[in-house]
Amino acid sequence: MTHVYALVNQKGGVGKTTTAVNLAAFLAAAGHRVLLVDCDPQANATSSLGVDADEVEYSLYDALINRVPLDRVIILSSLLRLDLVASAPKLAGADVEMVSMLTRERLLQRALEPVLHRYDHVIMDCPPSLSLLTVNALTCARSGVIIPIQCEYLPLEGLGRLTHTVSLVREHLNPDLRIFGIVMTMFDTRTNLAHDVVADVRQHFPNEVFESIIPRNVRLSEAPSYGQPVSVYAPGSPGALAYQALANEVLAREARSNGTAR
Repeated sequence: MTHVYALVNQKGGVGKTTTAVNLAAFLAAAGHRVLLVDCDPQANATSSLGVDADEVEYSLYDALINRVPLDRVIILSSLLRLDLVASAPKLAGADVEMVSMLTRERLLQRALEPVLHRYDHVIMDCPPSLSLLTVNALTCARSGVIIPIQCEYLPLEGLGRLTHTVSLVREHLNPDLRIFGIVMTMFDTRTNLAHDVVADVRQHFPNEVFESIIPRNVRLSEAPSYGQPVSVYAPGSPGALAYQALANEVLAREARSNGTAR
């Protein structure tokens, strides 16, 4: 079965795209076939893999709005086993155009279905808003939601609203939707606040928070400017080691879920 995840947080700057790109890269490095879908009009996941969003022939916009088959949209990345559905600037208008379309919440699901059998994992990087693009991703995230949370107070404050949205989508569009995991990001060991936020989130979500914590790390910040995931740019850095541990933890959780299902 293909594992399909939506990486969601309505607050920007929490490490969502960094997590999507590097989780996808490390899953591919572990031998899994991975499709990274950039659902964010800012196209940061696209550029993080060295692809110019202004130069792509087809993007996610074309798959959603113009019904271009995903076969023609998918781009082979420079990494073995990692493919990309790129974003583009015109995706910013997709929300408005989708409003009048039939089954507008399932456009992404329709686009993905013909290619799912090729991949072990699909990672969808969502925009920092609870938009129709995000709802589309949540609707087809059959394996769950991964929520990156910066280890500060304000990102923590919005977690309640996000979990409420997940509940609404589960009730109306995707009955299997669940929070697969919560990733604590930008952890600064020097501050008491970071430790307090981690403890608070673990208290409220004891089964969802990953053990792997992503530290503040300059290599993670530098890697996108070189169009590379940190696994390529600085494989021995603390950030790379943290994301490698996260990928291993995701795979371990999947294995446990499969065992439970059997």
